[in-house]
Amino acid sequence: MTRREFGDFMSDADALMWSIEQDPLLRSTIVATMVLDRAADWETVRVRLGRGVRLIPRMRQRVVEPAFGLGTPAWSDDPFFDLDYHVRRVRNPDPTSDRFAFEVAATAAMEAFDRDRPLWECWVIEDLPGGRGAFVLKVHHSMTDGVGGMKLLLMLLDLERDPPPAPPDPEPRPLPVFHPLGVAWHRVATQRALTRAALRGAAPAAVGLASELRRDPVGIVANAVQIGTSAVRFLAPALTPASPLLRGRSLGRRVFGIDVPLDDLKRAAKAIGVSLNDVFVGAVMGGIQRYHDELGSPVPEVRMIMPINVRGNGGGLGGNHFTPARVMMPTTAADPGDRVLEVHARCRRLRGEPAVAMTEQLATVMNLLPRRAATAVMGSMFKGADLVTSNVPGAPFPLYLAGAEIERMYAFGPLSGTATNVTLLSHAGTCCIGVNVDTAAVPDPEALRVHLRGGFAEIVALG
Repeated sequence: MTRREFGDFMSDADALMWSIEQDPLLRSTIVATMVLDRAADWETVRVRLGRGVRLIPRMRQRVVEPAFGLGTPAWSDDPFFDLDYHVRRVRNPDPTSDRFAFEVAATAAMEAFDRDRPLWECWVIEDLPGGRGAFVLKVHHSMTDGVGGMKLLLMLLDLERDPPPAPPDPEPRPLPVFHPLGVAWHRVATQRALTRAALRGAAPAAVGLASELRRDPVGIVANAVQIGTSAVRFLAPALTPASPLLRGRSLGRRVFGIDVPLDDLKRAAKAIGVSLNDVFVGAVMGGIQRYHDELGSPVPEVRMIMPINVRGNGGGLGGNHFTPARVMMPTTAADPGDRVLEVHARCRRLRGEPAVAMTEQLATVMNLLPRRAATAVMGSMFKGADLVTSNVPGAPFPLYLAGAEIERMYAFGPLSGTATNVTLLSHAGTCCIGVNVDTAAVPDPEALRVHLRGGFAEIVALG
């Protein structure tokens, strides 16, 4: 692992995600839960994670904020790093119940990180029914996004139950240690360099723009208007969720998983002529429709946040490479296939929005605002959404952790001010669908689980 894979400073988008957590409803905590065919060997887990700490810089770095709020936070070596704080061993108090791993995950999702330490924690869980075990991993979204997180996770797992001994690790490179004043000075120095570069390029850019304006004045102006209008749509406040049922907000969390064979969803997608993500979102919308119908509050559309991956082939493992885009999604449809086709059309239009490629620029502008103002703006965008859906490609082959095979792997994404997050993570032929709900918005998570299962069943039937 090189420092270049991660970077010493947060991007503007990561810094914005970090700063708005002064509103606890906007926390960006990701929790992954792996269900194992046996309990993972405790000592092997500690050795493996200790190796990960040596190889992956971000696992031993904490966040240092700049003095006076000048610039983005830095990732600094933690001189007091303690592996035993981050890796914990717990036993199921009721070996007849398999809910314990999900209860640990829900508690992890509810609790804030210690901001003086590296932003990850994990739990090795033993004594699940049938001698099985689990592993719960909690990371902050500013460390990495779902795709990068999956790549990092693969570095800590094995391809066989009893792998050969790993070669000796190289000595970890010393990591920089930052202090608040130094972080602020870096921003000042960087800004001066950027300003000088901008001034040097200003004249050629002006000449080029003048030439373009002479050649196609209408096109240039129309493009600028299109980009500006798209940015306004992205940032426009939505103060009230579309669903009358999903409006409560709290710090209470409940998580659960749903399993669907990957081939079944692929067949449905092929039959309709759309992507796997389209049938996934269509199934979720079907479940939302069923949930509202049962409670006597049918709703034609809900407001959904969908992270759009903008990670290039050379994107580093650290940080985030996605745009959180909002879109109204249909729930009612006489035919589930028609609903999926409408989902497909809306997702396609959403990905074509010019503002999708402007996440970092928009975040730069937001970071110029006082933290309270930026938090209010982002809160007005996210809290008016009903749910988040996300689709993360996982490994198509079996994976192992410390001698235990991973049977299921669920990702419980952050609510970010919404009522629920539904994330599909494919693993070894199974779509492991992790659902994280705000208990104030969804007081009966079991009812939602039943209806989401029904939504997926009707989509699978189309294949």
